[in-house]
Parts: sequence; C-alpha cells; structure tokens
Amino acid sequence: MSDANPPEGFEPAGFSPGFLDHGGPYFLRVNAQGPRTVGLRIMPHHINYQDVAHGGVLTTLADVALSHAVFDAERPHPGVATISLTTNFLSGARLKDWLECEVRIDRMGGRTAYTSGQILRNGDAIATMSGVFAVKRKEDTK
Repeated sequence: MSDANPPEGFEPAGFSPGFLDHGGPYFLRVNAQGPRTVGLRIMPHHINYQDVAHGGVLTTLADVALSHAVFDAERPHPGVATISLTTNFLSGARLKDWLECEVRIDRMGGRTAYTSGQILRNGDAIATMSGVFAVKRKEDTK
C-alpha cells in the first residue's frame, strides 16, 4: 500500500490529463448530500523549502474542488472556467497529510456560479476558499 493511497471511500478522480497530473493525484468521494469531496495526499513533489505543502498546491486544490463541484452539479456537465479564486491560509500541511475539501455552491446562476468552502486536515480547517466560475452549458453554444 502506497503512502499516496486515500482513505476508504475515495477513488482516483481520473481528471483529464495535463496540468492536474502534476499537482495530484486527486481523489473523489461521493457524499449523501452536496458536492463530492476532493482529497489529496501531500507527497514529496508538493513540499516547499520549509517542509510544508507549497501555497500553490493548496490553491490548486481549492480551485479543483470548487470548480469540480460546479462541473458535477448538472447533467450534462457544463464547461467551467475560474473567474476569481480566493484562498486564505490558516495552517500548513506536511508530508503524508491527507487533505479533504468541504465545498458549497452558494449560488448557481445562469452563467456564473459562486462557491465557498474549506480545506481540512483531520477535520480541522487549514484554509478557507471562495471562487466565482463562468458556467457554459451546452445550450449556450446554440
């Protein structure tokens, strides 16, 4: 069993190849209510010179979790693009820490979605986050 393995109930996210391959691996857990939980195990490639996860890793995790909630909220899945993202760091994450994102869709408008949440380590918030996303639905392309 690798140190990268997630806790029970999480499956590999399988996000499309590209940038996210370098920041992950990311994992998803289905919840009874609300958006799926995005998780990440802090690995050596996430660590900065102070032996904590780089702020960019946590910010990318925030963007992934918030945008995925918007993407996954509708069928067919809409296109989602970040308009703005705010991440407030409360504490750090160390090598092998397991992080989970608690996310809310505060408002899903016609072309814009507003989201917020927090990144948790062992149930404690280490960052808060909010994002605004452009939403492009298939019917918008006609």
